[in-house]
Amino acid sequence: MYSSLTHALAEALVDVLWFIESSEDDQMDPDDAVKVLEGVAHLVGKLSIDQRSELIDLLGAMAEAEADPARQEFLEGFPEGFGLCDDAV
Repeated sequence: MYSSLTHALAEALVDVLWFIESSEDDQMDPDDAVKVLEGVAHLVGKLSIDQRSELIDLLGAMAEAEADPARQEFLEGFPEGFGLCDDAV
């Protein structure tokens, strides 16, 4: 059970992006993968500073709780990789 809808949606978003990021070229077309990843970066770039901070905090908590080192690294790099840190305080 998640503490909020935001947490549940963040977890779902990370699951989808992790799948795309870790897919082999024969599982997903690389051009389609890039389009999806860029689309997400564009959308999260439109979040307010407060929303970005909330998502960054959630991602940090998710990274701390993650047992898979590769996925933990993905979570830790998510804020910078998807442009959340550009305007966040």
